[in-house]
Amino acid sequence: MSFDHSSLPRDYPRHYLPAKVDLADTVQLKSLFDQLEEKPTRSRGELEKWLEHESELLSAVTEEQYLRYIRMTCQTDDPVREKAHLDFIEHVEPEVKLRSFQLDRKYLASPGRKELEPDRFSVLDRRKENGVSIFREENVVLEKEDAKLGQKYQKITGAMSVFYNGEERTMQQMNKFLEEPDRAVREKTWLLSEERRFKDHQALNQIYDELLETRARISKNAGFDNYRDYMFRKLYRFDYTPEDCVRFHEAVEKHIVPLARELDEERKRKLGVEVLRPWDMQVDPDSLPPLRPFKDSHDLLEKSATVFDKLHQELGKNFRRMTRLNLLDLDSRKGKAPGGYNYELTEVRLPFIFMNSVGREGDMRTLLHESGHAFHVFATRDRNLHFQLRGENIPSEFAEVASQAMELLAGEHLEGVFYNHADAVRSKREHLTSLVRLLPWVATIDAFQHWVYTHPGHSVADRENYWVKLKERFGGGDSWEDYEQYWRSRWQRQLHLYLYPFYYIEYGISLLGAFGVWYNFRKDAAKGVKAYLDALSLGGSKPLPMLFQAAGVPFDFGPKTIEPYARELRKILIPN
Repeated sequence: MSFDHSSLPRDYPRHYLPAKVDLADTVQLKSLFDQLEEKPTRSRGELEKWLEHESELLSAVTEEQYLRYIRMTCQTDDPVREKAHLDFIEHVEPEVKLRSFQLDRKYLASPGRKELEPDRFSVLDRRKENGVSIFREENVVLEKEDAKLGQKYQKITGAMSVFYNGEERTMQQMNKFLEEPDRAVREKTWLLSEERRFKDHQALNQIYDELLETRARISKNAGFDNYRDYMFRKLYRFDYTPEDCVRFHEAVEKHIVPLARELDEERKRKLGVEVLRPWDMQVDPDSLPPLRPFKDSHDLLEKSATVFDKLHQELGKNFRRMTRLNLLDLDSRKGKAPGGYNYELTEVRLPFIFMNSVGREGDMRTLLHESGHAFHVFATRDRNLHFQLRGENIPSEFAEVASQAMELLAGEHLEGVFYNHADAVRSKREHLTSLVRLLPWVATIDAFQHWVYTHPGHSVADRENYWVKLKERFGGGDSWEDYEQYWRSRWQRQLHLYLYPFYYIEYGISLLGAFGVWYNFRKDAAKGVKAYLDALSLGGSKPLPMLFQAAGVPFDFGPKTIEPYARELRKILIPN
């Protein structure tokens, strides 16, 4: 990892924790938790002070955990980093979960709880009540096993590479060849990558089966019929149900899938091919060369900062601060975990962005997306919100509004920075087309998870057969004929299924919110950005519908919301 954590500014000094403490030492941790257990919480004042101390401890411990995760994902083939991460999962995380549960019970039993100001503490109160109701000590060990299996998945996928044109390349680096106008190059590189992935499909199936078994035991221990229902509670989904997700699937199938298939028909016609193939889906349909918006990561950083300046001065300032502090790891390399993320370093309250850039248009969009999450961290930084209302504890359905809306808002300022006028128009069209494709993919992944966890005992073949049916329901116009075996294991590339179960519908819900923010911005840019930033500053301190309301958008993801967005997208993408 490139940045020196010890040099990061300490703008929020400790009041409860010692200045020097080993947060991976369970003996020292137990002592700190013991002290919190013994502190009085009889009055409102005592309880509020106690909550501040608890927040300080959990922020510091979580930062230590995230640092180890970041270091591991930055170099998965480094045994020292791997061991440090595994040691924390093995020895520290279970202790923290158990002691946090005990602290939550102490909070719920406190006489001072009744005196707390509801407007400030109702969400935190609900989170703690929910956490205690589903916590089971025996699940701590099982969740540790779940995390270790997830790391095995990352190690396997992070090690995937192929040789092409005399050079070893990661899967991410191979993706850029799918944008080449030469169809023979696209087909050859696609096949090379798929063959490499397929070599590990049995190992990845084995890991997933072990995850399903572990997760079934977790849900049973907590008193739930299945893991889906357990996760809805664990993810604090108080404001919508599995049935609402099914409504989303049906609305996408009715209003978005036809548009996506129309766009694929247009693509096939422009490319002049009889059959649209998987290697035809990323190339420009007008056979223009791939958009290459930046030369290298330094260029990407400089241009992104300029775009954020144009959008709002504070955004540019915060992004440049991240750059100065080396809080970004952008380039793809062998041994680096796939994907991209933003993590809040929860004690110093600064964001860290991880991604795998290889010079593609999609890399620019990824950075805009993760920067939206980073700006969420900055927006809550000085609000003095408790740990449970910041960072990863913000409802992901709204956290993803922050990131997806940033893609759309910043996307209005690419001209003159990343692109000339013609390429900016093309970039916008490609981006909106990708979002049209994203909604059916979200529905596919979410419906897949619903089926997987409500059909215990299914075989690998059963799982793959259902996956094939979902392509028939939500898929586009591309044909996988002769390569069906690669499609049957295509779901394995969605790391959320392994690492973040049931964390995917959020992208669909939040995309509808992001469309609303973007729509408001197009009518009144200054007002739209202000509402966006004001909503971000609330963190997770308000219920989900109120966060959407603060951003000026409806909290709804059924047909009445999706249908008008589909109409608007059709006007832009398929003008008469």
